[in-house]
Parts: sequence; structure tokens; C-alpha cells
Amino acid sequence: MPNRLAHATSPYLLQHADNPVDWWQWEPAAFEEARKRGVPIFLSVGYSSCHWCHVLASESFEDELTAAYMNEHFVNIKVDREERPDVDAVYMEAVQAATGQGGWPMSVFMTADAEPFYFGTYFPPEPRHGMASFTQVLEGVYSAWTGRRDEVGEVAQRITRDLAGRAFSSEGAGTPTVESQTNALLALTRDYDPASGWFGGGDTKFPSSMVVEFLLRHHARTGAVGAREMAEGACAAMARTSLFDQVGGGFHRYVLRQRPHGPLVPHFEKMLYDNALLCRVYAHLWRATGSDLARRVAVETADFMVRELRTPEGGFASALDADSDDGGGKHVEGAFYVWTPEQLRAVLGESDAEFAAQYFGVTEEGTFEEGASVLQLPQGGEVVDAGRVESVRQRLLAAREERPRPGRDDKIVAAWNGLAIAALAETGAYFDRPDLVERATEAADLLVRVHLDDAARLARTSKDGRAGANAGVLEDYGDVAEGFLALAGVTGEGAWLEFAGFLLDIVLDRFVGEGGALFDTADDAERLIRRPQDPTDNATPSGWTAAAGALLSYAAYTGSERHRGAAEGALGVVKALGPRAPRFIGWGLAVAEALLDGPREVAVVGPAGDAGTAELHRTALLGTAPGAVVAAGAAGSDEFPLLTDRPLVDGRPAAYVCRQFVCAAPTTEVGVLRGELAVFE
Repeated sequence: MPNRLAHATSPYLLQHADNPVDWWQWEPAAFEEARKRGVPIFLSVGYSSCHWCHVLASESFEDELTAAYMNEHFVNIKVDREERPDVDAVYMEAVQAATGQGGWPMSVFMTADAEPFYFGTYFPPEPRHGMASFTQVLEGVYSAWTGRRDEVGEVAQRITRDLAGRAFSSEGAGTPTVESQTNALLALTRDYDPASGWFGGGDTKFPSSMVVEFLLRHHARTGAVGAREMAEGACAAMARTSLFDQVGGGFHRYVLRQRPHGPLVPHFEKMLYDNALLCRVYAHLWRATGSDLARRVAVETADFMVRELRTPEGGFASALDADSDDGGGKHVEGAFYVWTPEQLRAVLGESDAEFAAQYFGVTEEGTFEEGASVLQLPQGGEVVDAGRVESVRQRLLAAREERPRPGRDDKIVAAWNGLAIAALAETGAYFDRPDLVERATEAADLLVRVHLDDAARLARTSKDGRAGANAGVLEDYGDVAEGFLALAGVTGEGAWLEFAGFLLDIVLDRFVGEGGALFDTADDAERLIRRPQDPTDNATPSGWTAAAGALLSYAAYTGSERHRGAAEGALGVVKALGPRAPRFIGWGLAVAEALLDGPREVAVVGPAGDAGTAELHRTALLGTAPGAVVAAGAAGSDEFPLLTDRPLVDGRPAAYVCRQFVCAAPTTEVGVLRGELAVFE
């Protein structure tokens, strides 16, 4: 019989609905049940595309004997970290503090008061490599609970006090300066390997989209050649390795080197947030350099998101799994994406298969597992015979579509859809792809229609057009506002600016603490053992830096001192962390570049449908000035405050550029406008 998770909206929780474990969702009734029975709580946190989450489930949660022990001795709670990032953040902080590492699946044992006392991640079904088995852990925890309850309680209270006492404040740090941004750049330079194009040591490499955005903006503001060279090198490395899907477009989660001197191979899950951020930064790289590789990667990533992640409701699904059926009934990581020489020959014929194997690095012995190879580009310039490569790609893509597909997590996460809206709107505008702008608009419509209530409060997730029960967190408000502002700039529709304003007013009213500090949950959200707060950027912009960026852009559009002041207050953390840990505050550094440059405000006035208006508007969007905002509309339009009192010039469409309370003379010339938005020195 299905357990309580059968009524969940999360695909991850639904994956566990048929477990023999008597799972609860995170809800007051679960804690009351533990209190009534006098047993500890086992909290299991994961997400649908997590490979080791699936392994733990198949080995332990689907095992009848293990489940029976869990049901008898614990109240068991299952949480989707993507639905409840607040719960995940609080207990992951405890796991990392206790064990020195973290990850998913996350396993936490705690009291009925939600106070944690024992932690872990994945546990094997039997003792292995010095690790206790999951059953041994369960038995040990329950033995401590029954035999040393007072000691367990003291540990739980001490951990909870430690967590509750943590808070981050940058009060007194001041706003980022030219010097602090330069020091952050120097720190990145020390962490960058120009030979490989990757940041950081070790064999595991993650995408660096937010750091690259900072580098591009820093170059645009200062003309620093080194910043641009690092951006180009990092993007080339990501695009040429198997981090990028060379057949279907889009990026995997990360790559790692499995054997010395071997190729980097991916962890094959594909996340919406990675692809949205990378699509946008490659579009920005093309805008700055005209790189053909950047253009191709941006467009192919946008097409991947639309083709494989778009839902019938118009939003974008969260992720694709790493695993899929290998065609023989076995669930295997990467099966959908890897190739053998024999498979190439079956699809392409002998000649093109030999060409493809050489070009993409497919070998007889294999570069991945069981004789299969991941696809990667040669480490050099683009191939001369681009037409042949494209023909091969299209045939491989068509053949791959016949393979069993990886599972898809269909829930719509507000924040990640905000990132996708910004990426698709700008990519569509840059490359004359109105279909991408339309997809961005449809996703924005879904967020307004389904996620946004009458009080401008956001739901974190939705599925099948139905909003979930969990409240939006700070990153939802910041990233959705960012998406709406980008869409406003591309479409000239002021309604998106207005919607962004609604969301940012909630940020100011509900998420801001003393000294400009920001919290990840609203002041009226469910109380956990601590109010989560993390200013550092990880796989996505933190809620803190996302909100700071949107607040700054909104202030530039509207002239609101309240919003600009809040942005400046929030950016103190960037000045404090940037020079010491720039890879973990990349988006914050990018926003700081916009602050130092203004950001510039561009108003384009002219009749809709006029070629001159369109040309000025496109030129404004292609300007590289960091974080510049663009408003386009008819003279006298009330769509944007920036258009107020901006007449045509001699009856012709015109552009007005302002920066830090100083405005240049209006221009009707594309060349002049381009110069006003070029590198500032």
C-alpha cells in the first residue's frame, strides 16, 4: 500500500510513495507523533535527480526488514530539498559542522523538538570501507536514545544553541570599492589554471557561470585584459569537455577525473539552474567577444531547455536524472549520453563514424565505463568541416531520442524559472530568436498566474499547474524579480517591471534584518531551530546576492532610493568576502560591478515597429556596461519611469543614457549609443 507520500506534489517524494517505510512529510503531525511515541526522528533529505539518493532508497528504504525496523523505532520524515531549501540549509549546516562535509542524501537523527544529535549522508546496506551499515547506524542511534537519553538530549541542545547563535552581518563593511573588486580579481587569478581553464584544484570541476559573469563585467568596466582572458578560458573549458552535452546541448552538473591522466567525465544529471545561468553567461560572452563557440553554446543550451525541460503549462522542469535504462533493463548512470564505436557505426556508417570517433574522443576501450565513451571536443580551434560535424550531431541526436530517456523532475521551482526567463529573453533578443522570448514570457505568465498570490507572496513550487504548499524563500523573490526585469528590458512591457516591484517590496518588508542583512526565509515563515541565512553563492546565486542584484536594477529603472539603499546595504558582504573567497560570491561580485558602474540607465524612445527604434533598442541590449537597464517605448509612454520626459529628437527615435545622475545628450545614432555603452575607463 502507498504511504503518506502518495499525496505529495514533489516528484522526489512520490518516488518513495511505495516504500515500505512509513514516511511522513515535514509537518507538525510528524513531530507530534514522535513526541507521543517517545521515539527519535529520522530525517532523510534528497532530490529527484540525486544518484546516491536512489542508491540508498533501493538498498535500504525498499528493503522490508530495514523498513520494519525504521517504522518501529523512529518517526521517518522525507524532505525534497528543492521544495524546502530552508529545512535543507539548517540541517546541512549542522551536518557540515559535525562531520566536516555534507551532501545528499542527507541523514539526520533528531528529537521531537527538531533538535539534531546525529548526522550522516549515504550509508551502505552492509559495512563497507570503514563505514557502518545503515542498519548498524539505526541500531546504534536507537540504543543511545533508550540507554543514554539525557546525554543525547544535551548533545541536541548544544548543537541547536550553536546553530541558533550563528548569524552573518556585514554591517560596517561598506559597499564594494574599486580596490576590493581588484583584490577579488587577483584572488581568482591565483585560483585559475590557464592551461586547463578551470578554477580550483582537485579532480571535480563545477560550472563557474557566476564567476565568469563577474569577469565579463569587470572587463567591461575596467578594460582588464586578464579578466576577459579568464572568462574566455573558463567558458572554452566548460564547452569543450563532456560537461557540455555535445549532441543535444545543455550542461551536466559537474565533471570529475576518474583515473590519472584520463578525461573528465560528467555526473550526468542536468539541472535547470545550471543551464539557465550558463546559457545567459555564454550569451554575454558572445556579446563581449563575438565568439562563435559562445554563440553556439548559448543557443544550443536555450534549445535544450525548451526541448527537454519545458512543461505543458509553459514553465521549466527542475532536472533530468543522471540514470536511465541502458536498453537491457538495467538502470545505469549516463546510459542516455555515452557511445561506443559500434553504436557510432550503426548510426553514421563507417566513414562518418570514424570521423565522429576521432572528433569526439570515442575510443575502442572507452573513456567512461564498460567500453563506452563520453563525448568531448578536441582541445584546439573549431573543426574546419563544421557542416559535417553538424550533420553527425543531428543524426546522433535523432538516434539518441530512441533510447530510454532519463527521468524528469517536473516540478516548477520559482527561482530557477526566474533564471531561465532572464536567459531565454536575452538569448532570444541577441540572436533574433523571438520564439525564445515567447517561451520566456510564457514561463513568466505561469509564475504570475500560479505562483503569485493576491498579496504578492510567491509559492516556492508548482506541478501540473497547481501551486505547492511551501512558501517562497529569498532566492525565489530575487531570481524571479531578476527574470521579470530582464524580460521588461527585452520586450518593452512595463508590467514586468511592476511585478518585479511587488516582489522586491516583499523582500524589503519581510526578509531584511538589522544592518542590511538578509535572511533566506520571511519573518512570518515557519520557525525552524534557526532562521536560515547564507550570503554565499553556490550552484545558484544566494538569495542574498540575487535580491541585491534585482534591487539595484529596479532602483535604476525607477529612481527608488529605498531599493538602492537596500542593495548597497546588502552588498557589504561582497566587500567582506570577495577578496577572500571570490568563487563563492561570484554573483555578488557581478552585482558590485554594476553598482560601481552606475548601473547605466538607457531609455529608447520611438514608435513601435519602427526600424530605427528597433535598431537602437537592440544596440542598447547588446551594450556591455555592467548591469545596464534598458527601457524602450513610445515617447511619452508611461510603461517605464525612465521614459518620462524623453521626447523624440528631430522627429526621430532616440536613446538617452544616464549614469550616476549625469546624462549624456540624446542620440539618434547607433554608433554613438554603442560607444556610450562600451568599456568605461
